[in-house]
Amino acid sequence: MKSSNFDRCFITGCDANTEWMLPWFLKHYLKHNDTPIVFADFGVSDATRAWIMQVSEFSDYIPMEKQRTNGWFLKPAAMLNYRVTELCWLDTDIHVLGDLSGVWNHVGHNKLGMVQDHPWSLRRKETWHNSGVVAIKGKPEILRKWAIECQKNEREAALGMGDQEILHDMIGNDPLSRLSFIDDIPNIYNWLRIQLIDGQDNANKLAMHWTGAKGNDQIRKIMYNE
Repeated sequence: MKSSNFDRCFITGCDANTEWMLPWFLKHYLKHNDTPIVFADFGVSDATRAWIMQVSEFSDYIPMEKQRTNGWFLKPAAMLNYRVTELCWLDTDIHVLGDLSGVWNHVGHNKLGMVQDHPWSLRRKETWHNSGVVAIKGKPEILRKWAIECQKNEREAALGMGDQEILHDMIGNDPLSRLSFIDDIPNIYNWLRIQLIDGQDNANKLAMHWTGAKGNDQIRKIMYNE
C-alpha cells in the first residue's frame, strides 16, 4: 500500500462476489495509467483483503460497511466520503485499454461526469447514463443525494434496481434537469458491451466495459488467454 499524498485519483471497489476480477482489472489499469488508484472494500473475502493490504499498487484503502445486498450501492458513498475532490470511479468489469487521466477535462465542478448509455437510451427511448465510470471535481450535491438513496438499498434491490437505476429515477428524463446534474464525457471512456452487439465500436476506446453475466464470461476468456 502506497503512502504518498495526491490530489486526484481513480477509485474502484467490489465485494466477495466480484473480487475474482480485481487482479485482472488492476493489471490492465497499471499498464496505461500512473494516476493513483484507491480501493473501496464493499465486503471482500479475508484472503483478498490481505492481498489488497500487501500490494503496493493501491494508493489507499477505504473500508466500507458491508451491506446485506449488492456492494454497488456503496459506490456513491465511497466517492462522496473520500478526501480527494477530483476523483473518478471505475467498475472492476472494465478492461482498461489506455490512459484515462483526460477524463477530468470533460467534467465541471459540482456535476457528475458520465458517458451516455447509448444501448439503454435506444431501448428505453429516453436518455440514460452509465454509472461504470463517474468523474467528479468537488462534491456535487447530486452525489450526496445519490449516496443517501443508495443507502435505502433494501427497497431498491427488491425492485431490481441498481445504483444506475436509482440515479436515473432521481434525475428523471427532463433534458434541462439532466444537464444541471451531469456532464457528458466521451464514449471512449466507457464503451459498453452491448454497443458491440449493436455494431458500434471504436479503435480508440480507452475503457471496454464488459457488463452483465455475459460480460463476466468474456472477462474469464480474456484472463484465460493472457
